Amino acid sequence: MSADYVTFSKNVFIPVTNICRNKCHYCGFRRDAVHPEAFLMTPEQVDKVLRRGVFSGCTEALFTFGHPGHHDVIDYMAELCQMAIERGLLPHTNAGAVSYADLKKLKPLNVSMGLMVETIGWVEAHRDSPDKVPALRLKAIKDAGRLKIPFTTGILVGIGETWNDRIESLLAIKKLHAKYGHIQEVIIQNFLPKPNTPMAKHSPPTIRDMQQTIATAREILPQEITIQVPPNLMPPQLSIPYGASDLGGISTETVDHINPEREWPAVNELSAMGVSLKERLPIYPRFITAGWYSEEVGELVERYADENGFRNDE
Repeated sequence: MSADYVTFSKNVFIPVTNICRNKCHYCGFRRDAVHPEAFLMTPEQVDKVLRRGVFSGCTEALFTFGHPGHHDVIDYMAELCQMAIERGLLPHTNAGAVSYADLKKLKPLNVSMGLMVETIGWVEAHRDSPDKVPALRLKAIKDAGRLKIPFTTGILVGIGETWNDRIESLLAIKKLHAKYGHIQEVIIQNFLPKPNTPMAKHSPPTIRDMQQTIATAREILPQEITIQVPPNLMPPQLSIPYGASDLGGISTETVDHINPEREWPAVNELSAMGVSLKERLPIYPRFITAGWYSEEVGELVERYADENGFRNDE
């Protein structure tokens, strides 16, 4: 293993809704509002998951939602984030390509936020997805920097992009971080085909392709930005030697709703692989030191963080 240790966070994954106006050709999660499997989680359903997370020792509530095209979803998300804080979990919201005003509204109630770049190149897979226009996503990430929101982004590998698209996407992330200093981690995520989608028969990237992309990301991005590769999508022993040093959120209570067929590995399983693990919060240590968090989440940050900004042993 190339890293002295690999970080991860313990979370619960809460997909608030699967209703989405985008129709990404690789996505098996989204539904139209009239589809019988469409849902919007109720506060009671969310609270049940939050309580399970607290009971199992999680620190993070990972909120995701589609792009239903309604402004009131941001107000609802704010209410759910407040609920998470009251239960004792630190919210991290993947809010999509939302406006500066929406990010500003959610900032005090989130310890960090995220939005994948995916690719800044044009791909057929995004033809029917108005929120996947690269300029919109880059603007949202820029706005997060202006607001000093610790941020997670990344690229999706194997959706029809070229090798040059991957490089240009990483360079765009690097440029934004150089100006605002807010990127805490970059996810290198491999596409996996889903049944009943336009890309169901599209081949995923090879392990070698992923390793080359991880190594390239490590070369392009500054060292303070961590490279994350989800351990349920690629075995850590195959990604860590090439520059990955974070596994993202690992949940004992909830599945990966985007890739439900891929179970999270247990922490003890990862340790058995020879991976030296260190638990972190959804906000990285350097942003804790810099005070990039609000009063609303401050009590929880200080309760959970040790003197170095990682998860304490209490």
